[in-house]
Amino acid sequence: TPGDLGFAPIDTSLGRLGVLVCWDQWYPEAARSMALAGAEMLLYPTAIGWDMRDDEPERERQRDAWHMVQRAHAVANGIPVLACNRVGREASPHGQDPGIQFWGDSFACGPQGEWLGRAGGTAETLVVDVDKGRSETVRRIWPFLRDRRIDAYEGLQKRFID
Repeated sequence: TPGDLGFAPIDTSLGRLGVLVCWDQWYPEAARSMALAGAEMLLYPTAIGWDMRDDEPERERQRDAWHMVQRAHAVANGIPVLACNRVGREASPHGQDPGIQFWGDSFACGPQGEWLGRAGGTAETLVVDVDKGRSETVRRIWPFLRDRRIDAYEGLQKRFID
């Protein structure tokens, strides 16, 4: 279920972090809210994987969509994104389906969506260098955050626009 604390970055020794959990990763509003509140990086702890009945092409489409949306958050907001994902298999709790295979593939990307590092599908430790100062440079080159169309936001708080 959705949280009720809003989207507020936390100040740490590593900088101002926007931590968004699992389902939040799919929504541009969550990433944008964190960026507007001053997050210097977005972190997505995640547990996502395949239904074991999915065929290989479907699995690739799902993983590609996951990478794409995270990288798009980095580009649209001009900040790095770090996503860690669970690995391994979990059986169905009621035994009525084959369970889920978590695909791992944790990664870090820079403010232009460029890959900084990618882990595989097993329990790997990924260490990358993140140049936080690069976000300011990228935001000057690509001023998407500054030039967003706030004049066109009317109706975005409705489920459907009439």
